[in-house]
Amino acid sequence: MTENVMAEAPAPGSPETTSVLAVGARGDWAPSPAARHGAQGGKSFFCDVHRTKKNGGGYRITFTTDGTTFRHVDGFLDIPADVGDKVFVDVLPLHHIDGVIELLRRGVEVYYLRRLTLIAKKREELKLSKSAKSDIKVLMSLEEKWFRRVSENFLVMRRMIAGYRSLLKSHQQLLNKSKALSERERNMLKPAIKTIEEQMVTLAKQISEEAGKRYPAYSKLVDELGIRGKNSAMEALSELIVYADFSKSSLRRLKKLLALYKPVRSRWKKHWRLYDGQLRQALDRLAITCYDTIPNGRMCWQLIRRIKELSTPQTQG
Repeated sequence: MTENVMAEAPAPGSPETTSVLAVGARGDWAPSPAARHGAQGGKSFFCDVHRTKKNGGGYRITFTTDGTTFRHVDGFLDIPADVGDKVFVDVLPLHHIDGVIELLRRGVEVYYLRRLTLIAKKREELKLSKSAKSDIKVLMSLEEKWFRRVSENFLVMRRMIAGYRSLLKSHQQLLNKSKALSERERNMLKPAIKTIEEQMVTLAKQISEEAGKRYPAYSKLVDELGIRGKNSAMEALSELIVYADFSKSSLRRLKKLLALYKPVRSRWKKHWRLYDGQLRQALDRLAITCYDTIPNGRMCWQLIRRIKELSTPQTQG
């Protein structure tokens, strides 16, 4: 079954063809990234990033340009992509961010999949087995709207934010465990908790400074929201502007992304399961500082509307 599916898939260099694989889910003909980019020039590389079987600590990349010949490399710099080429990947591990940044500086466009849940769903529709090659075939069948183009600013900020989220998670875990301990054991955990809090403050300051350099609207948002000098809130705002495009996204889309309402209609239930929980936590941290109280959903929604209003080109001008 796998071989029959790939026999029907168009090659990236065929501008007059569309992806047969893209028909199944939507019932209409729409060009895949491979077909569209073939008309525009350059090559499209479709990559599956997976952990190596050896120790499970490293990553290996399987890629193809035509869906028939597959190669394996250890890093993104080993992919023979040049100026004008596009690289589509399922995930971007933090280990490979430096390699991806170097590709961007070469003039290569890099895209990653917005929702990993699409892979399993599409694999089931196409009746493919679970493997790296099958996942690549799934990537080739998806429309380009399901991919997000990354920039150097996004990658640098993402790596710093990932570090802060790790500290925040460790801090919360220690606090929760300390509540179940005796007074003596709780006192033993206090130095570790205090150390993590100090590291969080330091990293939050660095994230805020970097966001101010890379995102022109950030400093204005900080001043308008009145959170200058409040490290946790400034870091939370950094997460929001990095992962949510307030200038282009609609309010409805921001609602779904941040889970600001629970949909009643059954057809929206699938979107409720796909919201970004970590981004919602960042919104809550920002709202706590702005309102100086535990916010409810309406208060968070008013805050998002305010950020979007300040992020529009007209307001910035």
